Amino acid sequence: MATLKDVARLACVDVSTVSRALNNTSYVHPDTKARIYAAAKELGYHPNVMAQALRAGRRHTIGVVVPRLHLAIFSEILQGIEEEGRQQGYATLICVTEDNPATEKECLNRLRGGFADGIIIVATGRNGRLLRDIRASGIPVLQLVRKQELRISSVTVDYVSCGYDAVQFLYKKGCRQIGLISGSLHLAPYKERQDGYQKAVRELGLDENYSECSEPVNSFEYGYECAEQLLDENEDLDAIIAAVDIQGLGAIRALTERGAKIGEEVRVVSLTGHAVGGMLETSMTSMEMPAHLMGSKAMRMIVEEIEAPQAQKPGLQHLVLASTLVEREST
Repeated sequence: MATLKDVARLACVDVSTVSRALNNTSYVHPDTKARIYAAAKELGYHPNVMAQALRAGRRHTIGVVVPRLHLAIFSEILQGIEEEGRQQGYATLICVTEDNPATEKECLNRLRGGFADGIIIVATGRNGRLLRDIRASGIPVLQLVRKQELRISSVTVDYVSCGYDAVQFLYKKGCRQIGLISGSLHLAPYKERQDGYQKAVRELGLDENYSECSEPVNSFEYGYECAEQLLDENEDLDAIIAAVDIQGLGAIRALTERGAKIGEEVRVVSLTGHAVGGMLETSMTSMEMPAHLMGSKAMRMIVEEIEAPQAQKPGLQHLVLASTLVEREST
């Protein structure tokens, strides 16, 4: 990681001049300042404003980076983060990435510039090096929902058991042709849910019915398209497992359009329960993630790391919580 000395060397000036230029603490000739800015940009130098903030007192703000909020589990998780944060005397600064790695990188670089004391992130998995760099600079980072980096603490769910238990539940309901709508396998939750699904169908001697489509995975359209694909490929399909509720909504629409009796002829289960699932005309059975608790635990853990003395910082923690099956009309 570039330092003030590196910038000073490239710009052919003293370190003190670089510091004055970047912090605007006193006059620096415009030509010299331009040269310093150019050197800092070329080297990818990021001033550790957080260190300056710590000397003056903490900002008591946590950056929270999530893919989306609309019709997603992240809105419930955020409530847990916010409520626990208020109790701890911390506010939140929310960044929404739509799972775009470039947007995520931009958010992280802004947060590392001194806007937050720590960062809670539902990561895309494409900016691991940047996350490790931020953490190494002294800013606590905690992964939420998706554990992409083993060397950064996390709060997640047992996704393997989630997929496994859903298949077992449907099997006991009499289902023998169980389809799975998943998502990007480079993201741990999708990969681990599929691992659980595959483990269960193999143990039960069932065929795998897996669909992967081209739409953005966390969308109604993706669920609809994948359900159509599953139904076209297997006319005996009697159950669909969707990774998230919004996919399940799309699957229900596809089944309804084909005249299938949901809950009788074809059963539908979501692996990421959201409150909206219980409000549908045909309410959806789901493996409910403890969303509020996850947010609360994440905030508590990162505040603990921020406020602990340097010699007593907590070690690496990977907290794994369990989902709970909530049966509704769709099964």
